[in-house]
Amino acid sequence: MASLFEASAAATPARRRRPLPAYVIILMVIGAVLVLNALLAPWLAPFDPDTTRLLRRLRPPSWLGGPSESWFGTDQLGRDLLSRCIYGLRTSLGIALVGTLIGCAVGTTIGLISGYLGRAVDTVLMMLVDIQIALPYLLLVLVGIAVLGTDLSVLILLISLHSWENYARLVRGQVLAVRALPYIEASEALGASTIRILFRHVLPNIASPLLVMLTLNFPAILLLESSLSFLGIGVQPPTASLGRMVGEGRHQMLAAWWLVVAPAALILMVTLTAQLLGDWLRDRLDVKTEK
Repeated sequence: MASLFEASAAATPARRRRPLPAYVIILMVIGAVLVLNALLAPWLAPFDPDTTRLLRRLRPPSWLGGPSESWFGTDQLGRDLLSRCIYGLRTSLGIALVGTLIGCAVGTTIGLISGYLGRAVDTVLMMLVDIQIALPYLLLVLVGIAVLGTDLSVLILLISLHSWENYARLVRGQVLAVRALPYIEASEALGASTIRILFRHVLPNIASPLLVMLTLNFPAILLLESSLSFLGIGVQPPTASLGRMVGEGRHQMLAAWWLVVAPAALILMVTLTAQLLGDWLRDRLDVKTEK
């Protein structure tokens, strides 16, 4: 019997210490490179992204016979496309990250309060969630922009409203599952406050599914920002944004395809990297799928 316990104890740490798959390491490296490029944009960009040079407009990339200093070519105003891609990556990632975190914070707080307090509070908060689900989100964004304007802070606020109801429903379900456990009842018996119980005992135990949803929702938020900018109701010129760069270059696709391919490739890389890492993280944190 002792040997069985020893074998089980030896197998558990080995399973937890299994090495990361090669594709996950590659995805992490790609993600780190993209984030570093966004953070270090002022130092990595070879030119000012807003400087126009009309005599050099629509020049192809340097590897297609264009100017040697313009690796990605120039746009319709002669601006260096590589510099604008780096700054556009910075803008798009920043908006998507802030919007995702705000939506997660709002939804998590509502889910915690709704699931733990229950009764009338739960009914009212879940009614708000149902209203949010029933409202056409794009129509809500258009009304918000028409009323509040196209300022960057307004865009971030409207983007943060996307999917907060999903966080609220997920967290509420998790809280309902853990609030009747013995350690929660023991904390209540010892006189711990509701805030302490929620953020010290409940939230850490539901962090895994919350982190997975956060990772999987980030690409959707990035695509939302890119779509709004593509339509001209998101980030406004002259600020560089990947979605707006695709929108501005779509009219010259036949003559200058690099105007669309470069920013679109960055959008694809970011969303695909985040999505694949989210899928791996979901499988990793799901105990039932471990072998």
